[in-house]
Amino acid sequence: MPPAASAPLLVVLTGPTGAGKSALALELAGYLGTAVPTEIVSVDSAQVYRGMDIGTAKPDRATRARIAHHLIDIRDPVDPYSAGDFVREARSVIGAIHARGRIPLLVGGTLLYLRALRDGLAALPPASPAVRAELDSVAAERGWPALHAELAAIDPHAAARIAPQDAQRIQRALEVYRLTGAPITQTQQATRGAADEFRWLLYALWPDPRALQRVRLAERFDAMMRAGLLDEVRALFARGDLNERHSAVRAVGYRQLWQHCAGRCSLEQAIAAAVIATQQLAKRQLTWIRRDLALQPLASGQTGLAPQLGRQILAAAGE
Repeated sequence: MPPAASAPLLVVLTGPTGAGKSALALELAGYLGTAVPTEIVSVDSAQVYRGMDIGTAKPDRATRARIAHHLIDIRDPVDPYSAGDFVREARSVIGAIHARGRIPLLVGGTLLYLRALRDGLAALPPASPAVRAELDSVAAERGWPALHAELAAIDPHAAARIAPQDAQRIQRALEVYRLTGAPITQTQQATRGAADEFRWLLYALWPDPRALQRVRLAERFDAMMRAGLLDEVRALFARGDLNERHSAVRAVGYRQLWQHCAGRCSLEQAIAAAVIATQQLAKRQLTWIRRDLALQPLASGQTGLAPQLGRQILAAAGE
């Protein structure tokens, strides 16, 4: 059943890393101004962590003071943060924004979170430290691609959408199978969400051609390094209570520089690995976006995008 015309409005702006989502969101919020005031809700699994600013392209404090942002700096890096946490906290924030007579603008590229919010969450078992430790031990000996092959044998659908080096998602899929005896895809397909609670305007920024995008992502990471990303990672490493099992440390860019801080590779090697990982992340994000027919594609860098989207939002809001 489609949502009623009176259902609260949600606007989503997603896309691969480096596509310009945050800049467009700020321009769009400025265009809408007081006619349809908006507040931004981050859909980013790394921006939730305090002390991880440069590598996550987190908006600075002046920007966040000018336009309200939510779900940023809400966790210490030692704490876990899941899609379930995001859905629960995003729903609370979205309700409060609507209660203030404003429109939530969801911005970010963690598409798993966005899908969980729209489609609901599978009733999966909680994390098992024992199972995860066992899988980490096997991965240390055989590598995550070997565990990815194991996943392909029991759940080919999950393996097809998870990269062979995506340790976190491989681990979770195998963990669920070991705890329940059922493939994670089976449980997820049985899940029914409540997408019709809201009226959705769904947009996805499409980047420049692939070769240019690779160059842009490399330049973007170089700019982060010049802004002090290595010092940011060094500060996290020096805490002593974090390791590579923590989700925060696994974030792209942080994970590779962590290897350098641990003395396992040179800085040049870490930077090269980080750029490749960023490119791979962008490719995975584009794959997700291509499969979501509800997303309206927008050419990244196209002039006049903010007024174009602003007019659509104004019309949807009845202004």
